[in-house]
Amino acid sequence: MTLGWRVAYEGKTPPPGSVVRPDERLSWPRTVGLGAQHVVAMFGATFVFPLVMGLNPQLAILMSGFATICFLLIVKNKIPSYLGTSASFVGGVAAIRAQGGDDQQVTGAILVAGLVLLAVGVLIHFLGAQVIHAVLPPVVTGAVVLLIGFNLAPVVADVYWPQDQWIALITMVFAIGIMVGARGFLGRIAIFVALVFGYVLSWVADRIFGKITSYDSGAGHDTTHWRVNFDAVKSARWIGFPDKTTGTGAHQVAGWDFPEFKWAFILLVLPAVIALVAENTGHVKAVAEMTGDDLDPYMGRAIAADGFGTVVASTFGGSPTTTYAENIGVMAATRVYSTAAYYVAALVAILFGLSPKFGALVAATPGGVLGGITVVLYGMIGLLGVKIWTENRVDFGNPLNLVPIAAGVIIGIGDTSLKFTDNFSLSGIALGTIVTIVFYHGARLIAPQYLKASGGGAAGGADGPTEVSGPPGGVQGQE
Repeated sequence: MTLGWRVAYEGKTPPPGSVVRPDERLSWPRTVGLGAQHVVAMFGATFVFPLVMGLNPQLAILMSGFATICFLLIVKNKIPSYLGTSASFVGGVAAIRAQGGDDQQVTGAILVAGLVLLAVGVLIHFLGAQVIHAVLPPVVTGAVVLLIGFNLAPVVADVYWPQDQWIALITMVFAIGIMVGARGFLGRIAIFVALVFGYVLSWVADRIFGKITSYDSGAGHDTTHWRVNFDAVKSARWIGFPDKTTGTGAHQVAGWDFPEFKWAFILLVLPAVIALVAENTGHVKAVAEMTGDDLDPYMGRAIAADGFGTVVASTFGGSPTTTYAENIGVMAATRVYSTAAYYVAALVAILFGLSPKFGALVAATPGGVLGGITVVLYGMIGLLGVKIWTENRVDFGNPLNLVPIAAGVIIGIGDTSLKFTDNFSLSGIALGTIVTIVFYHGARLIAPQYLKASGGGAAGGADGPTEVSGPPGGVQGQE
């Protein structure tokens, strides 16, 4: 494989309607500019999700660059995509935190999920994409994505929103307005714009109203504090690798570290693998439709590469990765599919990730701002499950679809627990996912033929599951 690209259109701006293929590029200055657009598109979600998972955002940006380069090499430069932080793990991580898990145990669970995703990708590469559709039809995939998103509602209500309810409300309204009302590229980076808006709004509120007395997630109880605290930003270095994780328990300061493994915590994040398989499948098909290339032979490679990226990132304490719909949106707008632009974006992300001052600035994001953003993001994750159902015309008039899925969704959203021993139990997302998959396929074994024949999402259609990513950039089919 070579990293060389043919120069298209003499390196100049393509004529209207023309495309630049993955193995082509424009002049390097133009390619760098396109790479910068991809950085901006992925930026907001890539550091928002580490924040809500309690991981280091600087490390997440840094590792996303390395993961993207690995992805491009594994797929032989056939699939232009950026690997940013995945939203699909947020629910599982929240459950681990609720049970007292620390950063090392969180990243250990994520690493194992990455290995499972890598293995699934290898399996799909040799057996074909029909394996996805048989095991994870849209009715099941939609349910898992829905319960992953809606299970997070208590995190918003109990952790972020109480930190500053009015800033959260205003930020939420602003985010909705940008997502719905803004056109073009601005709409695709709506989360990033809303975060900046909320940050500035919080700083202004400090100047006008002074300190706020509210819940402090760092302290674990109500304190009187500034909404925006730049002490850590002022003391941080301009250049350097992220600091090592310090502290323990609720007072842990996230940085780089090596993972630890606990079986009970691993089970909590494994359902995210299902969402990532569906997400990657949808993104590869979207890229194939835009480029006109047959990318089915590379489907398994793409899924395995995403798993490998997650393994690489979590080995050093970084966040899980996934392909980003936001960057696919940039390609749709520019019609430039050159993988050269993604290598540029990855290198820029690595440079940002080597600035502790940048990481400290991101980590200082006020809790109220995260409250306003997550109330939208978590709901969008859940409703992407409904989107999968509607696009695949899942028939919930059919008891085969309705009954097992209803049970799994309620267990997942309600955080229901099933205790096996004093040291081991299943609950929430993990238990809901198991019930959904096992009971759906079990129900198919005993259902009469007429229920199986009525369809409604059993086979997944020719295209299989639709894309599902983390919601970040706009209302498109998600990150």
